[in-house]
Amino acid sequence: MLIIDILVKLNCPVFPYRYISKPPILLLLVAYYYFNNTQTRQAKYRWTMTSLICFFIGDVLIISHQNIVFFSVSLLMFTLGKLFLSFRFSHKSDFQVKRLISFSIIMFAFTVGLISFIYEGLKGFFLPVIISYFISLLLFQFVYLRKDVVDKRSYLFVFFGVIVYMISEAVMVIKTFKTDLPFQELIIMLFYGAGLYLIVHGMIIEKKVQEVNLFEPVSDLKD
Repeated sequence: MLIIDILVKLNCPVFPYRYISKPPILLLLVAYYYFNNTQTRQAKYRWTMTSLICFFIGDVLIISHQNIVFFSVSLLMFTLGKLFLSFRFSHKSDFQVKRLISFSIIMFAFTVGLISFIYEGLKGFFLPVIISYFISLLLFQFVYLRKDVVDKRSYLFVFFGVIVYMISEAVMVIKTFKTDLPFQELIIMLFYGAGLYLIVHGMIIEKKVQEVNLFEPVSDLKD
């Protein structure tokens, strides 16, 4: 469906074809998560489903991005979607502050560089875009902190999924507020869809890392 939507986006008029080809992408992701989710914590399930619904609404509205109202509401929906995913990936396990600081500096520098590059074109969207990218940074931090909390396979799927999604997001804001880029439409849709799929798949296969009590008797560990 993602390939079909990309072909439609590149070769067909927006109305009505994009409204037919684009919605099934998120609907299929919702169905994929609904029927394969093994998460026992209902809160995490609700955060994920709410996030996917927000992405779906944002997806439909941003098709008519020339409409300032539709574009504004879609930006809000994508921001809420990332916020709910941040809630989904949050946890109470201990983490290394030093490692988090180094990672945060890199992400903050990337965000500041991007915002500085598109600053002149933001105008009235300066505050909404700043908030949206702050939520992206928050989401990436929570995803990064899943390391050693969940199994490596799930961690890598979600981690690279967020990276791919953020590349799509960066190309989108550059195209919208600054200048056109080569293959921008292909990159935006391909990376957006692939990123969300990797994130959802990573959540479905997620397994908690079992913490071993070093003071527990060896015989009990074997049991």
